Order: sequence, then structure tokens, then C-alpha cells
Amino acid sequence: MHRFAVAAALLAAAPALALAQSPIVIKFSHVVATNTPKGKGAEAFKKCADERAKGRALVEVYPNSTLYKDGEEMNAIQLGAVQMLAPSLAKFGPLGVRDFEAFDLPYLFDGYEDVHKVTEGPIGRALFRKLEAKGITGLAYWDNGMREMSANKALRTPEDFKGLKMRIQSSKVLDMQMRALGASPQAMAFSEVYQALQTGVVDGTENTWSNIYTQKMHEVQKFATISDHGYIGYAVIVNKPFWDGLPADLRTTLEGCMRDATRIANDNARKDNEDALEAVRKSGRTQVIALTPQEKAAWKKALVKVHKEAEERIPRELIQEIYRETGFKPD
Repeated sequence: MHRFAVAAALLAAAPALALAQSPIVIKFSHVVATNTPKGKGAEAFKKCADERAKGRALVEVYPNSTLYKDGEEMNAIQLGAVQMLAPSLAKFGPLGVRDFEAFDLPYLFDGYEDVHKVTEGPIGRALFRKLEAKGITGLAYWDNGMREMSANKALRTPEDFKGLKMRIQSSKVLDMQMRALGASPQAMAFSEVYQALQTGVVDGTENTWSNIYTQKMHEVQKFATISDHGYIGYAVIVNKPFWDGLPADLRTTLEGCMRDATRIANDNARKDNEDALEAVRKSGRTQVIALTPQEKAAWKKALVKVHKEAEERIPRELIQEIYRETGFKPD
């Protein structure tokens, strides 16, 4: 009888033992193609986790909105239905964390170096702490690139925008930006942009060269301007209860993988945007316009006034802190 009792106990414990040995699944969802900077960063994180976690964690990457549509994923991560995302920084405004909208301010950053002074320093860490009350932990900032304008007419001066319907991400600051140029902002999901440009629902958009090229936007836009007027970046985030519940040593391993993936993603962002610009030029489908210094100065003059207007949403102290960190002068 004793042997039978032991056998029964082992059988009863078998499901629990099997469960304990199963890898912890991390669903990593994002909205862009695998061959973009973010897509490559996600794949680098998966590869590292597969190697270093030694079967204890299984990262599943879902690109191109295959798991959740653009606009649905933030609710999913708060509910724990997906564990990891890399949304654009504009996505945190609708959650009530408007401080991240500072990244949408036009001409705030003069290139990646200025951006990294913020994202890799105390300001970036303080912004991530604001997400914790929303059940979200911030892990890293990933570059996408600088924003460029495109349309079916040449955009050389602020006056050229008047009356155009311009697609934007859902962001009040980007809405202000387009209105400052005399355009009509049209917020829509990233996955809908190509068709909207193709069918004339919108006249133009703003995006990075890598997104313009990989999403084939250059095939349905006659002109694109090297404006570098803004920054698009991502925050890699994770469901806080899930992350806090991981074994400490596994969490440390995954944090190391995220640091390595961040370096890969940001290095790729520079190269991919440079390569994509050349590919757009060579395609012959879109005429690329380079602004003269005088033309760029006119764009800045028209857009920097948005900084003051945005103080109704973004703490003035934060904007001033970024000015000090980057050396930006609004005048």
C-alpha cells in the first residue's frame, strides 16, 4: 500500500512539476516590419533570451500588428494579455502620462546625440517611473529616427502645407504642429497609412525614412522633404506585475539582453535610415527635397511656437529641463 501511495502522490504532483519546468512565455508585440530598427531590436532580444535564459523564458515576437492592432496594444499590456511592447512615445499621452509628449515637440532635438542626452539620463529614468502607476515598467528607449515630411506636392516652405490633410500619430502635440503649418491633421493607425495615401484619404504624412521605405509609402507620395523636424522613438515596456514576478536571476538575464538589443536597435536606426533615404532616391518614385538653410530656418520659426502652446499639456519645467540638457534655444 505504501508503494501505491507514493506512486499516487507522484502522479498528482506531475502536472505541477511539468508546469514548473515550462518556459515563461513573453509575448513581444509591435506594429512595424521585421526589417526595421525596432523589428531588428525585437529579434535581437529574442535571440539573446533564447541563448542566455537556457529554456527558462520563451520570447515570441509578433511584428506588423499581427497580435494586436495599433491602438489596442496599450490596453492589452495593462491587462497582462501581452507582456512586452515597444510603442511610440506618443502612445503614453492617452494613458494620462503626458510628459512623454515632449518628444513630439518639433525641432526640440538636433539629432540622435541630443535625444540620448535625455533618454539615457535622469530625465529618461524619471519619465519611466511615471509609468509604474499604470502597471507598466519601462525597460529601454529605442530610436526610430528623425521625422521627414512627404506629400503629393513639394513641401519647401510652411505655406506649402496650407489645406493639406496630413496623417499623424494620435498626439495632441503633433496635431498642434500640423495646425501651426496650416494643415489639417488626420490621426490614424500606422497600418492604415499606405492605403490612405494611395486612395487620397490623406495628402501626406510624416515618418522616418526607414518606415517610409519599408511600408512603401514612397510609392504613393510624389515628394519627400529632408526636414528632420522631429523625432520618433519607442519605449520598450513590460507589464509590471509580470516583470516583478519573474525570478530575480532571470530578470537580471533579460535586462542584460535588453541592453544589448537596445544597442543593436539604435545602431541599426542610424544605418537603416541612411540606407532607406538612398533607396527612396534610387526608386525614382519620390522626389527628395533638401531644404536650404534659409528654408529650414523658416520651418523652425513656424514650428517652435508649438513649444509654448504645448505647455498646456506638458509641464513647462520638463520642457525647460530638456532645453538645459540639450542646449536648445527656442529663439
